[in-house]
Amino acid sequence: MNEEIRNRIESFAFFLAIMVVTIVAAWLVDRLFKRFLENSSENIKSDPTNYQFLRHAVSGLIYVVGVSWAIWSVPSMRAIANSLLGAAGILAIAVGFASQHALANVVSGIFIVVFKPFRVNDRLRLRDNLSGVVEDITLRHTVIRDFENRRIIIPNSVISQEVIINSDFGDDKICKWFEIYISMDANIDQAKAILCDEALKHPLRIDARKPEDIEKGKPEVTVRVLRIDEYGIRLRAWIWAKDTSDAFVISCDMYESVKKRFNESEIHIPQAPMLKADMTQVVNQF
Repeated sequence: MNEEIRNRIESFAFFLAIMVVTIVAAWLVDRLFKRFLENSSENIKSDPTNYQFLRHAVSGLIYVVGVSWAIWSVPSMRAIANSLLGAAGILAIAVGFASQHALANVVSGIFIVVFKPFRVNDRLRLRDNLSGVVEDITLRHTVIRDFENRRIIIPNSVISQEVIINSDFGDDKICKWFEIYISMDANIDQAKAILCDEALKHPLRIDARKPEDIEKGKPEVTVRVLRIDEYGIRLRAWIWAKDTSDAFVISCDMYESVKKRFNESEIHIPQAPMLKADMTQVVNQF
């Protein structure tokens, strides 16, 4: 009797030891992958997408192997395991029906990692109202951090079917359209010169011209009259930036600097079209 109790205690202790080793091993692998990702991203600017996905896959595999080994190490559980293996065909069918969405997410995650429609740290926009930076791609879902530091969790099978605008796919350079209205009596040439001058002075703008464009004398910043309507004269400047973040900063700074230059030159900006439309809707409601 004592021998039987001792064997059970030893089996249970071995079971616990395997589970502890499994948890510790998964934690260590996860930490090592994180450190490797941080170092490689800082030192060699490598794409962390594959490593992030592999990190989750290896951790999951460690848990599956560890739990299976722990169950097999206990004789009483081994009998149950043999029974389950005997009914593996029926179990596989049941699990297949029950886990269709989970398997679809895993397969979609693999396709995302292989074909790379987006990568970790890419800036995405989808569904007109969702945008942010890809923070992680797990076995089940993609994590996007929006610009308010909130996390958007999207299943891999869903995001793989979405139409996505990826600001970092291929070439990161972006042409920012800076548009502004001036009044009908404003000096167009002077206004265009101010837009061009302020754009060229901005430290974040880049020269995206090809050598042949420079030889032909193509300007670095192009400013044109886009249209003339009831709101005034609409000007547009084409300004190139390194990426979306720099383009956003350029746009914000340009509105401030151009407005100050317009004030000095007595160039008036008419009431914004959208503001007029909104005021009309408000009046119509009363």
